[in-house]
Amino acid sequence: MSNRHAIVNTQLGDLTLVASDDALIGVYFPHHWVKPERATLGDEVEAATDPVLADAARQLDEYFAGERDTFDLAIELRGGDVFQQQVWALLDEIPRGETTTYGELAERLGDKQLAQLVGKAVGSNPLSVIVPCHRVVGKNGKLTGYAGGLKRKQFLLDLEEAAPARLF
Repeated sequence: MSNRHAIVNTQLGDLTLVASDDALIGVYFPHHWVKPERATLGDEVEAATDPVLADAARQLDEYFAGERDTFDLAIELRGGDVFQQQVWALLDEIPRGETTTYGELAERLGDKQLAQLVGKAVGSNPLSVIVPCHRVVGKNGKLTGYAGGLKRKQFLLDLEEAAPARLF
């Protein structure tokens, strides 16, 4: 089975969900900072006709409605270099309701000077919301960059009732 995608309407606006075989490989907002080439999205399908995309759409709706705290989806984090993959793995460890900073993630990777590279990797996360890049904030808890826009980031943090930034 090849890649396919569906555009689903959510509380945060339209999201493009991308699947390959039995795994979700992408969740993208309109005007997402780093989006794959259109050709790599595969055919557009109706989410309801595809088990992977339908399940992802349902779980996202439940999450945005405050009815779900975690996702139970088969995912694949594709692309990125080794460093980005390490950052994405750290994102997945940030507990719901907590935040951390780019600098703290850089420290966990061994060098606080890597904070800008961490920011770039966070912005390249292909599975927004599912892999919680919205839980990363700037120094002193300042709300900074989000591929889906700061209003969406604030919505997600409010939804999770995120505490001020702290190391997880």
